[in-house]
This record gives sequence, C-alpha cells and structure tokens, in this order.
Amino acid sequence: MLFRSSQLTTDNPIDMTRYQLANCYMGRSPLINSGGASAGETDLKEAVKTAVINKRAGGQGLISGRKAFQRPMPDGVKILNAIQDVYLDPRVTIA
Repeated sequence: MLFRSSQLTTDNPIDMTRYQLANCYMGRSPLINSGGASAGETDLKEAVKTAVINKRAGGQGLISGRKAFQRPMPDGVKILNAIQDVYLDPRVTIA
C-alpha cells in the first residue's frame, strides 16, 4: 500500500518537521534544517521561528548562511546568537 505524505502528516510546521525527522531513520540520523533564503528585514524573526519549529519537532540544529553572513557583522552575529539562544533555552521543549 502506498501513502502520500499528505496522508502521513498535517500542514502544521512542527508535524511536517517531524515527518522529516521520521525520514532520518526515525531520528537516528540528526535533522539539521536549513534556515532558508535571506528575506531582508524579517531574517531575525524567520530564523528564530525556524529554530523553534525545528527544536520542538526534535531536530538537532539549524544551518544559517545568507541570513547571517551576507549582512554587516553585528547584524549577522545578532541572528546567530538568537538561534543559539533557542537551542540553549530549556523552556523550548519538544511539542
């Protein structure tokens, strides 16, 4: 019997990330998501949102490239520190 991914998960971003995690040998291989493309002014907000979704779903980290490294150093450091804060914060737990 074949299943489509729409039959195995919901549209909730945490559920979709859990589906990715299930495809990583049920979590035996860590899930590290990409932070996505740079969008300008909303990069900090989007990076934190993606990190929270990833951590709440059981992911192990977030790749941040353009969001942090194609901007002035103080702004990039602020984004990277915000992502680190999410992963270090014990209040952000698996949903």
